[in-house]
Amino acid sequence: MTGFSFAVGQADVSEYLDVARRGTPRGRYACQTTMKKYYVYIMTNRTRTLYVGMTNDLERRVLEHKQKLVPGFTSKYNITMLVWYQDFDDVEQAISAEKTIKAWRREKKVALIEEMNSEWRDLAAEL
Repeated sequence: MTGFSFAVGQADVSEYLDVARRGTPRGRYACQTTMKKYYVYIMTNRTRTLYVGMTNDLERRVLEHKQKLVPGFTSKYNITMLVWYQDFDDVEQAISAEKTIKAWRREKKVALIEEMNSEWRDLAAEL
């Protein structure tokens, strides 16, 4: 997938390899032995109001937004279209990406969306 990416430092790689060799995860990699995926995503509505979120189950979370199962911003503003997402293997990287994108001005978020999805199609069907 094109777009947003984060580099992993050499120290992180070394620590992860040490954990893999020992076979007994400790510390920050204790929960990552199953290689879970994490997703940062952007959703919108007909008027292109943007919402940035992060989840470990994108299909479930998009369905929750579409069915308005959780009260809040997305329910209030009818945010139901998935227009951009990026997957991560590391939860810390996903959280960092979410915070970074949330801090961006609208124009930069729109550019990110249009790089992947110039027609602003609902990508939920592709999940």
